[in-house]
Amino acid sequence: MSSLRGPLLIAGLALAWGSNFLWIKVALEAFGPMQLTVARIVLGALFLLVVIAVRRERLPRDLATWRHLFVAALVGNTAPYTLYALGEIRVDSGIAGSLNATTPLWTLALGLAARQISRLTVPQFGGLLLGFGGCLLVFTPWDAGAVDPLGALCCLCAGLSYGISYLYMSRFLTPRQLSPTVLSAGQLLAACVLSAATLPLDPAGTPEWSTGPWLAMIVLGVVGSGFAYVLNYALIRTEGAVGASVVTYLIPIASLGLGFLVLGESVPLLAIAGVAAILVGVAASRRSAPIS
Repeated sequence: MSSLRGPLLIAGLALAWGSNFLWIKVALEAFGPMQLTVARIVLGALFLLVVIAVRRERLPRDLATWRHLFVAALVGNTAPYTLYALGEIRVDSGIAGSLNATTPLWTLALGLAARQISRLTVPQFGGLLLGFGGCLLVFTPWDAGAVDPLGALCCLCAGLSYGISYLYMSRFLTPRQLSPTVLSAGQLLAACVLSAATLPLDPAGTPEWSTGPWLAMIVLGVVGSGFAYVLNYALIRTEGAVGASVVTYLIPIASLGLGFLVLGESVPLLAIAGVAAILVGVAASRRSAPIS
């Protein structure tokens, strides 16, 4: 069963995050980008506080852990959530998803530069590149027309921020004797404080009630932020930073599957080829090697 832990965590996290770009697009119909960031983080934190209360766990009490949680919250929540919300005002969700798939490559490059990753085998490196190419085949960003450079830059920087967060959490937080639920709750509480400071920068007025956007915001908070981050910490602890970051390659597969099963959307042949490339790439990238 232990050999299945990594794949099951990757699949669960990909499913939880697979529809996030769609939910962001829907929620932005009623919320400003900073409002959406704060709302989803607060909902995620409340959900996790209830979970740790039921499990009778405690939040960290030492200052050192909270310092690391605030850094992780900045690069893993507040910055990328805000950047994606700003980016998707200007670009399609497909473009955002494609640029999100740069996360494992950022994680690899930064990890090698910081010597947090000792070396990578040729199959692993090839798997990362193949997975990224598969994501491009699924999203086909070249069919989206003219791409707004500022919106694309926001999404690219969000992917970079996620890459930094994987390495940071892997080095400073997952080695601590704290459960993934406690670490996730602490990180989202820290993110609440940081994200609240961005609200005055949001030009949007008070959100009006609209069923679709509000439901999308709730799903983003409870599932895409709260539950997903428990899986994320567990995955980093099991697979390491680079191994955990490949989950972003599976997000388009989850998006395609949900669209086909729930909405009856068609799946182009190019997307099927992309899915095959992603699966082969992820399998190759997960071959054991001395990465951290």
